[in-house]
Amino acid sequence: MQACLMRIGIVLLVASAVTAAEPPAASNNPVPGHLSAAQKAAIGRKIWQNECAGSISGLTTWNAGEEFPSLGIGHFIWYPAGFNGRFEESWPLFVAYAIRHGANPPDVARQRRCPWPTKAGFQQDFNGPRLTALRKWLAETIAMQTEFIIARSRAALPKILAAAPAREKARIEANYRKVATTPHGTYALIDYVNFKGDGTVATERYNGQGWGLLQVLGGMKDVPAGAPAATEFAASAKRLLSRRIANSPQARGEKRWEQGWHNRCATYASPL
Repeated sequence: MQACLMRIGIVLLVASAVTAAEPPAASNNPVPGHLSAAQKAAIGRKIWQNECAGSISGLTTWNAGEEFPSLGIGHFIWYPAGFNGRFEESWPLFVAYAIRHGANPPDVARQRRCPWPTKAGFQQDFNGPRLTALRKWLAETIAMQTEFIIARSRAALPKILAAAPAREKARIEANYRKVATTPHGTYALIDYVNFKGDGTVATERYNGQGWGLLQVLGGMKDVPAGAPAATEFAASAKRLLSRRIANSPQARGEKRWEQGWHNRCATYASPL
């Protein structure tokens, strides 16, 4: 069963048409247009491995220390009623994207708020009909989830440049394009937006310091384009995430995630 479902992730992925409801890509943005179907499939598999260890059960997860579940290969965040966190809530965005592109999510997926208010309730219902149906649908839509993640990355560069300080815009854009010149650099840009955001959301800060793609690009040292840029991107991401942990509320216990986060960033320096 799992082998069959894994094959879903390597079918040819058809690029979604950009609609008025979705942010248009800049004509010179290199991320989506320069990816072959095989590269898209490889990126989807790596993200699934990063977030869910490539497992079906990992498609519906509630991590220890978090107030919300994370769903799909991208571990899209879904807030329960009454909870408003600092991180961008990506599950409703994915469901809306999937519906616009012809998918038919189960009824539970269409709810605006997560119907499980606590991790205990979520775990108790893990093998119940709602979460089972959700995992089945997610396993059948790996390609669409990959396209959604790529679409978010496509929209990130214009947002980053709009938010960046005027004196930093040219260097940040240059770093972005240096990283994007290799397939594994492109994977890094796509994965990091899904992993830690684009860095433009004001609430995604500790002590006023962010950790998204904007900050990683801004924190890069001056290196040549290509593999050196992907390696430096990985190093900058590790530095930023360690800074985030140092600034984080002690009660969140983010130090326990540092090694895993660094391991994920290390994949950005390796060929696909």
